[in-house]
Order: sequence, then C-alpha cells, then structure tokens
Amino acid sequence: MDTTQSMLDGAHRTARVCKLLLLAAIVAVAAVLATPAKAERIKDLASIGGVRNNQLLGYGLVVGLDGSGDQTTQTPFTVQSVISMLQQLGVNLPTSSSSLQLKNVAAVMVTATLPPFSQPGQQLDITVSSMGNAKSLRGGTLLMTPLKGADGQVYGMAQGNVLVGGVGVQAGGGGGGGSSLTVNHLSVGKIAGGATVERAVPTTLGEGNMIKLELNSADFATASRVVEAINDRYGAGIAYALDSRVIRVQAPSSSDQRVNFIGTLQDMQVNPAEQSAKVIMNARTGSVVMNRAVTLDTCAISHGNLSVSVNADTQVSQPNALSGGRTVVTQNPQVGIKQDSGKVMLVKGGASLAEVVKALNAIGATPQDLLSILQAMKAAGALRAELEII
Repeated sequence: MDTTQSMLDGAHRTARVCKLLLLAAIVAVAAVLATPAKAERIKDLASIGGVRNNQLLGYGLVVGLDGSGDQTTQTPFTVQSVISMLQQLGVNLPTSSSSLQLKNVAAVMVTATLPPFSQPGQQLDITVSSMGNAKSLRGGTLLMTPLKGADGQVYGMAQGNVLVGGVGVQAGGGGGGGSSLTVNHLSVGKIAGGATVERAVPTTLGEGNMIKLELNSADFATASRVVEAINDRYGAGIAYALDSRVIRVQAPSSSDQRVNFIGTLQDMQVNPAEQSAKVIMNARTGSVVMNRAVTLDTCAISHGNLSVSVNADTQVSQPNALSGGRTVVTQNPQVGIKQDSGKVMLVKGGASLAEVVKALNAIGATPQDLLSILQAMKAAGALRAELEII
C-alpha cells in the first residue's frame, strides 16, 4: 500500500514538474515574441537641419619629387602653372620656357571636408591627388593652395609634406627593359592637418527657437514615432512632423540651453518602423543582399537552360482539441530548380528568396542568369520586395 502511494506521489510530482516546465517554455516563447524592436538613438536616425559638411577643392603643385613628376611634354598645364607661380614670385622666364622639362613637379587636385561650426585657425586633413601622369607623389611637398567652396570663396589654405601609403621599386636599365614593383597607390597622398580654415560657414542653427530633424530615410511611421517620443518627454506640441522626413522641434532660445537640449534630444531612444522589403543585386558580382526575409508567390520561370518553379502545397487539418475546434490551413512551399543536364535542386520548407538564390548558386548559375530571373519574378509580381540593381 505504501509502495503504491509512493508511486502515486512520484507521478504527481512528475506531472507538476512537467507542467512547470511547459509553463516556463510558454513564458519564454511569449517573451521572445513580445520583445520589441531594437531601439536606436535619434542621433543615428536623423540629422539636425543646417548642420552639415561642406566640400572644398583646390588646384596646386607638388614639388620635390625624385624624378617621378609629370612628363611636362604631355601635361602642358603643369608648365603653365609653374610659370604663373614663378611670375607671382618675381621670376620672369623667357618666352621659350614653355618647353621646360620638369621631372620633380606634379599638378594635383586638393580636396578637403569642412566640418560644421569650423572656425578660422582650425586644421583640416586633406587629400592630394595627381591629375597628370606623375609616377609617384612620395616625398613631395604641396605648395600653398587655396581651397574654395561651391560659391567660389576661399575657406582654407593647404600646404605641407605629402604622405603616400605605398612604395614603388624599379630595377634594371632606364630604357624600359627593367622590372618594377608597385605596392598600393602612389598617385594619391594625404596631409594630416595640412589645411587651415580661413573662413567660417554661416549656419542657421542659432536663428529662432525652432530646429529641424531630418530623417536619414524618409518614413511616415518612423517620423510619427519620433514626434510621439519627443512630445511624451517634453510635452505636447513641442514636436510635429512636416512630412515623412522633416520634423520641427521647438527649442530654447538661449544658445547654451539649445545646445544642451539638442544633445539630450539626440540621445533619446526610438524604435524605428520596419523598413520595406528590399533586394539589392550587384550585376557584376552576382551578390544578393536582402534587408529582411523576402518570400515569393507561386511562380514558374524558364531561363535559358534553367527552370525555376515555386509551388505552395496547401494542407488542411481537421478541427481538433489542439486547434481549438477550428480548421487550420498551412502552406508548405517548395522550390525546384532544374538544368538541362538533369541536375535538380529542391529546397523544401519556406519558399523564400534566400533559398532560391542559394539553390541557383549551388548549380553554378551566372550573375546574369540570377539577375534575369529576379527581374522576371519582379515583373510577374511574384517577388514581394523592391528590386534594386547596382
């Protein structure tokens, strides 16, 4: 009798443990399903209107090269630049100087990015790029070069020693019979802090008490969520959306308080809306990138010696206790790809684009085949995503 009771007690304990484990599993699954999308900072989702970089451009000369400069017979603008520079320095050359043979000079374009709120005296990194046929800029010195903006005004002055992250070695005779070795690119170099800001770019951030948030990607749902998050924290009416990209926010009139307000605003966490399905296709390499799971509708495509079919096997289950007395309809899609050689690739389970691409790559489909098949799927309405070809 005691043995029977002990067995019953053990069975009850086992049942309770199973129920607890089942309940824990259900809670865990529910927690996973209920996990919200990862929040992002407003700083990563939007930029402040009027706070932007500006590109600067200049033309100059690099001197001091070890015989690796422009071949001036083929780049007459280098000689003209040298003559003009020398004339400004008080050196007058004869009229026949246009046939100068210069080996240590190279004409270059100088580019830089002017950050927002830059003030005169600050230093900028610059990039120096050869525009002639110079073999290398290694060891050269950039002469004083004005950097201009899109409005033609000078915003910086550049000068300094060019640092080239490469090396070139040539062995043998000078008649072209020797061998050479080049590592990395020798016709582009950088100068850290090689430019000095001479003029500040005016900004409209300090005008009025309104600032604009400009979303990096236009989306009505994301704009609405940003407005809701700001108004929940600072009060109703502080922020309102002008469209799917621009949001106007009321900010303090004091510049110090405005800076503090913008810093706090950019650190706020917002759950962005899920982006629309997009498929990026590189026509040169055949690479396919999807930003989410892209499914396909039932379709059949024949391209060259390839045949692609996507079918959905519909299964209907009868009402039972597990389904709550309801008839359950499930889809069991299948993807089939066939070549004339008789090799068949079947992908069972979900009919997703990722599996179609994987199967096509497995049978050696070319990038052009993959591109044509994806375009045909999109044209037929079977590809439920935006197709972008780069």
